[in-house]
Amino acid sequence: MTAAIAPPLRVIAIGDSSVYGYGDPEGGGWVERLRRHCMAAGPEAPVIYNLGVRGDGTHQVARRLSTEFACRGELRNRQPDRLLISVGINDSPRVGKPEGRNRLPYDDFCLEFASLMEKARSLAPTLCIGMVPVNEAAMPFAEVLWYSLEEQRRYRTASRDICDRFGIPYLDLLALWESRGSSWWQARLSTDGLHPNSLGYADLYADIQTWEPLQRSLGLAT
Repeated sequence: MTAAIAPPLRVIAIGDSSVYGYGDPEGGGWVERLRRHCMAAGPEAPVIYNLGVRGDGTHQVARRLSTEFACRGELRNRQPDRLLISVGINDSPRVGKPEGRNRLPYDDFCLEFASLMEKARSLAPTLCIGMVPVNEAAMPFAEVLWYSLEEQRRYRTASRDICDRFGIPYLDLLALWESRGSSWWQARLSTDGLHPNSLGYADLYADIQTWEPLQRSLGLAT
């Protein structure tokens, strides 16, 4: 008797514009590049769903997570097998002026991010993808949002610590990209100073796709 073939993993990538792939007309962003990689690997490779929405912060992703998750099982009585989450950068900017309030105040962010991670891990094994640095010289974004490296580092540290507490792997892209030097990562951002360009997304994809926790969780080859 022939053994039943296990269906491929269903993987949800949910988050903000970096998940959506905004700024990459060539490759469609890191999630699209991962989707293409999996499609080329054959029918047993993971199936990737891109659920990125521009401008989303932690609150918005948390609000739609359960509904989005429940709709992406494909097969009857199945639900997705993995969650990739990338949020935080849109919570960190100051509104109206460099010293204005954060879009999501830091203490509220810590509570909401912890709640999101706790919910995510109850649904499926979860991995968290961090944020890349912004070019402060290009601010304000959309004439009202002041992103800064100082605030990014503060929100990143909270995210990383919360993920550690819940046993969720966290890819610290901010530290990784900053370690390569400002001239390196600034060349990989769009003119808006916020979104990666096509070169940036290509390197972002390389960093994510070769990340050992992702390879192990999705069963990917480099």
